[in-house]
Amino acid sequence: MRLLLVSANRERSPYPVFPIGLAYLAGPLARAGHELELMDLCFAREPAQELAEALARCRPAAILISLRNVDNVTWPGSRSYLAGIRETVAVCSGVAPIILGGSGFSLMPAELLDSLGGDMGVVGEGEEIIIPLLELLEQGKTPAGLPGVLMRGDTSWLSPLPVKNIGQPDRTLFPLSRYCREGGMANVQTKRGCPFGCVYCTYPLLEGSRIRLRPVEQVIAEIRELTELHGVEYLYFVDDIFNFPPEYALELCLAMIQSGVKVNWTAFINPQFVTPRLMDAMVTAGCDAVEYGSDSGSPAMLRSLGKSFTVEQIRSASALCHERGVDFAHYILFGGPGETVATIDETFALMDELDPTAVIAMTGIRIFPGTSLYSQAIEDGIIGGDAPLLEPTFYISPLLGDSLADLVTERALARRNWVVPGLEINMSDAMLEALRTFAVRGPLWKLMKRLGRSRVRPMAS
Repeated sequence: MRLLLVSANRERSPYPVFPIGLAYLAGPLARAGHELELMDLCFAREPAQELAEALARCRPAAILISLRNVDNVTWPGSRSYLAGIRETVAVCSGVAPIILGGSGFSLMPAELLDSLGGDMGVVGEGEEIIIPLLELLEQGKTPAGLPGVLMRGDTSWLSPLPVKNIGQPDRTLFPLSRYCREGGMANVQTKRGCPFGCVYCTYPLLEGSRIRLRPVEQVIAEIRELTELHGVEYLYFVDDIFNFPPEYALELCLAMIQSGVKVNWTAFINPQFVTPRLMDAMVTAGCDAVEYGSDSGSPAMLRSLGKSFTVEQIRSASALCHERGVDFAHYILFGGPGETVATIDETFALMDELDPTAVIAMTGIRIFPGTSLYSQAIEDGIIGGDAPLLEPTFYISPLLGDSLADLVTERALARRNWVVPGLEINMSDAMLEALRTFAVRGPLWKLMKRLGRSRVRPMAS
């Protein structure tokens, strides 16, 4: 079949993100003999027009539209992407069967299929089920009954099955060099699944709670391809947690060292599973920055958010970075269940003590169905049991009233290394464009040391 793959993501803040999920589909589709054409809307100046031209040129037998996110999960500066996605589906309507998928779609598949249009959707990981789905379409049969395949109006679809063997993404069709040039890095995934119990997290819903590891030699081969064939200079490991299981992370780092690949990289890591040996191996393997999903500096809030680690482990993990000269950022979530002025102040005090390169703080926590936070929000009267969550909806602790934004703004502005995207503190579209003139390789927060004092909307004028 001739297929048009559409990456619907248009968000470029804080940087354009390579559509790795769609790249994971491309390989199996090509090997199954399908003819593929890509329409990546991230860089489209006139998305509807360029998509219409691609449809006329390609004349596909089926259209696969991948949704990375449905909004920017940021409060109060929230942006919904649904209008743009709805326009994308409308342009494709009537041309060929439309199949929706991707992580964004899988969060609320029935609601999104009904709201956006399209003929069917693939929930969860799609690279294995997409082949039999297309075979049935080619034979003129309905794919209803395939695990993870949802038809319009069907309420009895079967839960998706996890992919048994995670392959290697096929980036052939994609503008990889542009993503690296404008985003500063390429993305690599080493595993799927998350066994942890953070109350807000959707990873276990999307990938399951059982960790599935890619063979280390396969990951090394992918890194070699990126660096040697495509000239990639910086990598971001997009795993939910890079350093769990810790023995796998160590094996990968040692293999990178032994292979001789020359590339710098960043990863999102858990403070609980960082040891001096692992940190040394990471640094020797090219790691020059790490991101900790700390969420809070308050012991009570760590428990409330379902975190697996303690404040003391956050301290120890931060000290390892200072000792080795590694840039590091802590990601913070304010406003969760039980958050008070006192717990907010505990978090600011801990960050002052640890003095990371940057603190990236989000105010409010996006509520998604299926999470523990969703049940808590209903119990606390923040949402009703039948609340539509397609538009950005956030949990903000009832104990804070309407004061969260003011509390965080006042404190973050007094510190040079804080970034609060929702409040545009040291983060705005204008500032991001300016920072990119530095030709940054890696995360933009590494430049916090150059910014001086904190400010709100620093370049808005």
